[in-house]
Amino acid sequence: MKADADDFAGFVEARERALQRMAWLLTGDWALAEDLVQTALAKTWPRWARVSARDDPEIYVRKVMLNTWSTWRRRRWRGEEASVTLPEHPAPGDLASEVAERVAIGQALGRLTDRQRAVLVLRVFDDLSEAQVASVLNCAAGTVKSTLSQALAKLRSEPVIADLMGLEAR
Repeated sequence: MKADADDFAGFVEARERALQRMAWLLTGDWALAEDLVQTALAKTWPRWARVSARDDPEIYVRKVMLNTWSTWRRRRWRGEEASVTLPEHPAPGDLASEVAERVAIGQALGRLTDRQRAVLVLRVFDDLSEAQVASVLNCAAGTVKSTLSQALAKLRSEPVIADLMGLEAR
């Protein structure tokens, strides 16, 4: 039991940032992303002995995260969202344009379907192979390719994203 706990703690320490990044890209909210990672890890811990015996336990954890996120997304009630407090001192650089870009990117990602967003996050941001993404999403590699293509086409059609990428909106 102690060896499992140490192994799990080592896994969490090594992969927490990558899991957190994936969760943030899926949810668009740091607090919700932290909840998603914690929930996935809490669901994984009781099965850790079996999960760690597999080839890649991270794929299992990512699958749990996606399933949990999908369950949360199906719930229509969003509840109240706390407003973000402004820092007392202005940040260096052109903060307004950076925020505008982040908001535009977040809105563009929000217009993707859940599957498109999941494929984009796993394939582009987490740099998983098509086979790994297919394993996480329980689909064929061809589905991953076509879904990624559709997601990128949808993003390229967004005028703000096209401007950021130096493309013409289609």
